[in-house]
Amino acid sequence: MSLKYVTPTAQFKKYLPKDYVELVEYGPFGKAQDEAGINNMGQFKEILEEHPMCSGCWMAYFIRVFFAALPNPEETVTLGTAGCGRLAISQAAVPFIYGNYGDQNAVASGLSRALRLRFPDKKKDVVTLAGDGGTMDIGFSMTMHSWIRGEKFTTIMLDNEVYGNTGGQESGMSPQGAILKMAPEGKKFGKMPATELAKTAGCVYVARLSPTNIKKAAAVIRRAIFVAREVGPTFIHVYTSCNIEYSIPTEEVLKDAKEKEKGRFAFEEYMTDAARAVIERIESEEKASKKTKKGAKKEEVVS
Repeated sequence: MSLKYVTPTAQFKKYLPKDYVELVEYGPFGKAQDEAGINNMGQFKEILEEHPMCSGCWMAYFIRVFFAALPNPEETVTLGTAGCGRLAISQAAVPFIYGNYGDQNAVASGLSRALRLRFPDKKKDVVTLAGDGGTMDIGFSMTMHSWIRGEKFTTIMLDNEVYGNTGGQESGMSPQGAILKMAPEGKKFGKMPATELAKTAGCVYVARLSPTNIKKAAAVIRRAIFVAREVGPTFIHVYTSCNIEYSIPTEEVLKDAKEKEKGRFAFEEYMTDAARAVIERIESEEKASKKTKKGAKKEEVVS
């Protein structure tokens, strides 16, 4: 879990799979976002290229965006649990820990503390990615307590509003009235107020979105990770539809995501003053670095 760790020695390089060598040489490891990031996807070797998700899966799309947006993929560990998301997350070239159902935030708490103790001079990012069942239903107590304790890592809830991996049961995040295979009469109560619970429990940065705009989604992901490094727990509630259980035609998945953006997944962003200070500082530094690089390129062209 470092750039040195993933870089092969010259002696063994020729024996390694071509995909691995290309990932190290042409992937995002050790590179800035303007070199290998969200704005030039398809122009570098991505961390996630293949997955076994359903055709048209909006969750798989977001997971790809997530990996492309990471500030330091070579210094990141992801954690997950039972659910559709882990099928793609576990295929990425970033360390992944698979926890028992719903305990990902408990495992992440110990891991993030251990990494700070073991590597006090480095920034090691810990991110949990789990569905609405793993985060807000079965994993509810462990999610909440990690926030209440002020654990410094990012929680991302991949909300497809159903238990899509186990037959279509309603979840606490399914909308009221939703008719599903295992909720034939419709869900009797509304969605749990996830973002409000996160704020109340102590999250210092909270965002809700339907990721139709990849630049905005990437900015949210990066902000959450940067703030978690320094201030405290951060939470992203993202809409990742299950086109199978909700019978959304593949060609209409993006249209559905845009419709949800106008309603219950309208963009929301909350941050404490301490979180805002971190975001403003880092984004200002990134902007200055980008400007310096542009200036250097112009000088090279002139000379």
